Amino acid sequence: QVHLVESGGGLVQAGGSLRLSCVASGIIFSLNTMDWYRQAPGKQREFVATITSGGTTNYADSVKGRFTISRDNAKNMVYLQMNSLKPEDTGVYYCKTFQWPRAYWGQGTQVTVSS
Repeated sequence: QVHLVESGGGLVQAGGSLRLSCVASGIIFSLNTMDWYRQAPGKQREFVATITSGGTTNYADSVKGRFTISRDNAKNMVYLQMNSLKPEDTGVYYCKTFQWPRAYWGQGTQVTVSS
């Protein structure tokens, strides 16, 4: 059974940093692409970053140059290092992966950036 658990959220001032973590179980982690999404209040969930099994990364334009996704296959962990945070980065951040035939999501971790 696939299970994703995020951690590391919190309250930070604009310009600050946070590191989110997601631990996965129930999958062959090293073979899975892992994604981060976020959802701001009153808005749809949106893509933030992705990392493939081979380590290729991609980012939403809004976070390029500020956020870095990485993974540790030995620990079944994926991380999101968030620097130069802005109030518009506020939201619930979710870890996501796909295990055929469906996507799996964690419960999310709240990130609040104060101005």
